[in-house]
Amino acid sequence: MKKALLEGAKALHPKLKKLRAFIDGGSRGNPGKAGAGVVIYDEKGEVLEEKSVYLGETTNNVAEYRALLIALQMAEKRGAEELEVFADSELVVKQISGKYKVKNPALIVLYKEARERIINLKRFQITHIPRKENSIADRLANMAIDMVSE
Repeated sequence: MKKALLEGAKALHPKLKKLRAFIDGGSRGNPGKAGAGVVIYDEKGEVLEEKSVYLGETTNNVAEYRALLIALQMAEKRGAEELEVFADSELVVKQISGKYKVKNPALIVLYKEARERIINLKRFQITHIPRKENSIADRLANMAIDMVSE
């Protein structure tokens, strides 16, 4: 009977194995007030969660990396095994993909943290997309900055 109850509980809250995330980070001024926005989707394309985080004073590239780290944390909390990330930051995408070297000391720390989280996934992919295809994450990043700027 206990086994049946446990299986029933698992069916109510199944582990989401594959997630997709759209991420964006931005700053007003470089450095300036910065925010990160993340949208997490399930395999069917349904929005599971949106997050808007104010990051304080930092650079645009740091904000982009922070958005990636937030997405990785969100996927980890949901028990995801696979994560596909879409970002409009060519720098972050190419650095994480190994096509560009990371030279900036502030970004090296964030890069290493991201890589440590990525190796815990069975599959990870990051894809560069045009800014116009990233409007929800962009809106969330700007919303975080707007909340403290008002």
